[in-house]
Amino acid sequence: MLHATSLILNQEVASKMTETEFIQQHRNEDVHTLAFKKIPDGMNLQFCLQQIEGWQLACKKLPHWSEKKDILFPPRLSMEQCSSQYTSLYKRQIAERLLPEERRQEMVDLTGGYGVDFSYLAPIFKHATYVEQNPDLCKLAQHNFPVLGLSNTSIVCGDGIGQLTQTKKNYSLVYLDPARRDKAGRKTVALEDCTPDITSLATELLLRSHVTLVKLSPMLDISLALHTLKNVSEVHVVSVEGECKELLFVITAEKNGEVKFHCVNLRSEDPVFVCSETERHTTPDILSRLSNEETFLYEPNASILKASVQNALCSLYNLKKLHSNSHLFVNNRLLKDFPGRSFHIVGWSDFSRQSLCKMLGDLKQANLATRNFPTSVAVLRKRLKLREGGKDYLFATTQADGSHILIRGEKTLPI
Repeated sequence: MLHATSLILNQEVASKMTETEFIQQHRNEDVHTLAFKKIPDGMNLQFCLQQIEGWQLACKKLPHWSEKKDILFPPRLSMEQCSSQYTSLYKRQIAERLLPEERRQEMVDLTGGYGVDFSYLAPIFKHATYVEQNPDLCKLAQHNFPVLGLSNTSIVCGDGIGQLTQTKKNYSLVYLDPARRDKAGRKTVALEDCTPDITSLATELLLRSHVTLVKLSPMLDISLALHTLKNVSEVHVVSVEGECKELLFVITAEKNGEVKFHCVNLRSEDPVFVCSETERHTTPDILSRLSNEETFLYEPNASILKASVQNALCSLYNLKKLHSNSHLFVNNRLLKDFPGRSFHIVGWSDFSRQSLCKMLGDLKQANLATRNFPTSVAVLRKRLKLREGGKDYLFATTQADGSHILIRGEKTLPI
């Protein structure tokens, strides 16, 4: 609940300043420890702790917001569920690419939430409407949007679907981030179980918007979603520093050609990887067994794997795959623009004791991973008697002929 936030917005200025000073003084402290400290009389401790914890989370997730001293933060769950600054900026880039400036008339965010995505999308449109059912989140938006310098915006406290169907407006962009929890608070993944159910809105969305941008769970089955949703022109799989965070589906009133898959790893050196539906289903060039001719090993990033576009890497980067299910690739020259990690192959071995001893030598520490391999990392690490970490990387995997090998590599330096 956000009742503490509602109360503070209506308190006297003097009391608010006292709490502001307390928050500033203690904002780097642990909130659990702070909860048991004595505080001045008349102060709302719940609100203060909420603001301190929110600011601490924002420093990593929303650094621009954390620099604004008057920003108010919601409870932890809302902070955890909201988009980061980095993914919000990426959504803005999508909107700027798809909609020329003269077509950026009006947008609506039907599921406003804490308003992070809205705050980055709204400035590029002549007018933007934020819609949210939770009255406390709406009050936060009323307070925070002016602090962020947002103008030409409207805040509607109500049902986003009603806004879409009852106002009969046409929008340049409709944005939705359906809630992925049921009434009991349990996480849901299926499109039909999200709120609102966008599968039932398909026709209305096509009628009311030129572009619809939908944020969905990274756990969602992309192929199933494409089968369910209409007029999807682009799928964006968005990772941040190697961790898959969001799926974005672009729905357009006029769909031309195949669906394009955009795989991005924000805050990394990885290039954006784009391929078509046809390229996604490319038959990979598979290597039967590793040889001395292959000197570099490649591991696609999380977005590539989630989008299931890894097979397209073979033709586009002239790579060979070790096994249809291993998702490790090799070649004989270093690629400077590969969307993932690359390693110089130092050696490899089967799992006979003699071969392992020869390949590993006196190695005592390594980063160990298994890819399409029957043994877990923990069991294999115990068998190899290796500590975790160091500059060496070991990949236990299966070759196309069914044999198991251990590949030793060193991470390549940026070119």
